Amino acid sequence: MAAELNRPPRIVAELGRPETPEETAARKAENSRKHRANQTLRNLVLALLASLAVVFVLVLVVVRPDGAPRAAVDYRADAAASEPQAGQVLAAPVLPARWSANDDGLTTGSDSVLAWKVGFITPSDQYIGLVQGIDANPTWVANELANVRSTGSTSLGGHDWTVYDRRTDQDPGNYAYSLSTVIGSSSVVLHGTAPTTEFTTLATAVAAQLDEGTR
Repeated sequence: MAAELNRPPRIVAELGRPETPEETAARKAENSRKHRANQTLRNLVLALLASLAVVFVLVLVVVRPDGAPRAAVDYRADAAASEPQAGQVLAAPVLPARWSANDDGLTTGSDSVLAWKVGFITPSDQYIGLVQGIDANPTWVANELANVRSTGSTSLGGHDWTVYDRRTDQDPGNYAYSLSTVIGSSSVVLHGTAPTTEFTTLATAVAAQLDEGTR
């Protein structure tokens, strides 16, 4: 023990001499500061990782987008099942490959008009809604199109269709482009986000089917 007490102070290589008490205290204080800084940084990293994990879980489990794709429906079979109630042939044309429907149904809308509706997903992954009003009136058509003004007309499938082109509007939603016509006792409205060529495909197919009175 006496030998340890009589041991000369340790020479610090950087100084070439023993530390003074003040230098020893400063060195220990700096080491403590660095340790606390490292501990703080590590805690911040751990907190950030924990926050990211919470966000990831929320995205996977809690946040469910309303626009999640729906399962395809057999709109032709559903139309056949609904025709006795409608009292006439419902629009359910055979369409080319890559067309599908994710929603359909027979409802009573404005002016108590019975309406057959189908939501189509087009080959370009856009939407076209088909609405067939049974014995509908012009007021029903205007309501279906939110009273927007027509922008022109076109002939498709042997019928004159009124065009409602709102693609340059700020937020037209699913009414960016619309068509309407009357076939027999049905008023037909098509509206959606698809390109004009896909509207042409659907309008022509609907007109041909309703003109024939078959599915």
